[in-house]
Amino acid sequence: MSIRLGLVIAAALLGACQQSSRLPEFELQGGTMGTMFSVKLVAPRDDLSTEALRNQIRDRLDRIDMVMSTYNEKSELSMFNANGSTDWFDVSLELCTAIEQTLEISSATDGAFDVTVGPVVNLWGFGPDDANAAPPDQAELDAALSNVGFENLKARCDIPALRKSKQEIYVDLSGWAKGYAVDQVTLLLDQNHITDYLVEIGGELSAKGLNAKQQKWAVAIEQPLAGVRQPQTVLRLTNYAVATSGDYRNFFEYKGKRYSHTIDGRDGKPVSHGLAAVTVISKSAAYADAMATALLVLGPESGPVLAEKLQVAGLFLIRHKGELLELTTSVFDGLNLR
Repeated sequence: MSIRLGLVIAAALLGACQQSSRLPEFELQGGTMGTMFSVKLVAPRDDLSTEALRNQIRDRLDRIDMVMSTYNEKSELSMFNANGSTDWFDVSLELCTAIEQTLEISSATDGAFDVTVGPVVNLWGFGPDDANAAPPDQAELDAALSNVGFENLKARCDIPALRKSKQEIYVDLSGWAKGYAVDQVTLLLDQNHITDYLVEIGGELSAKGLNAKQQKWAVAIEQPLAGVRQPQTVLRLTNYAVATSGDYRNFFEYKGKRYSHTIDGRDGKPVSHGLAAVTVISKSAAYADAMATALLVLGPESGPVLAEKLQVAGLFLIRHKGELLELTTSVFDGLNLR
């Protein structure tokens, strides 16, 4: 009994020490880009004005929305999309650079990620317009696909300007913008000399330093189940960004069949293979965001192959014969995140 009591007391004392050693944490939250943002700061310095920082974050996110939103008709991207000319169209360096970088990913993934897939996304009801009650017919799909193709979009960031070779080209940065916003907030925090934080916007994350327990940040990867939020695995990381794309959150059902919001720009149809979700780890949340989308489109066979080729740190959750299989790339394994 005395030994057992001693162990209980020791455990209690250890717990008290751990509790007292936990650093203070401050969280900033708000709405942006049709979703929510969260910024967790660990032990912010005394001279830091969290209200001023909140305003800086809000201003930065509002600017990104005014540059890249397809839901805001007055945004810079919306004005480019509405432009019916095939001449060079002057844009901000920020928008031009975003397009240039997404075109590089579009090319590297052979169009599995395609910034011009917007007409098809809109046709399926996953864009700014109202959702569809039924899938489009093939004639509608063929018409929309005729206006898809990243090779029809050019960027000259020394000007800076964009040009489309077809008047109907429509650019959609929804697979990039949230990750980009995360990157921009982390840059803002770095400029304010904040060393320990976690930024999250609509599920895209970036972690730096350590959490309040002075450990790596714990990031849960959800099980790919509709209507259920429980972890499949937990990653522990610092100084990395995380993005996940899946087929289980945004979808509609028609005659017993589920149609995912992730559209393959090559055939214009929602993904329907066994790859349920892809998580990508990268220094850039924008890159992770876009690459996760591309790898999900490519599916359970081609996705991992391309990820290995491009040296992407990827975690694949694959449905197979009623089970959920995990597949990771060699770069992912080398990061020792679990």
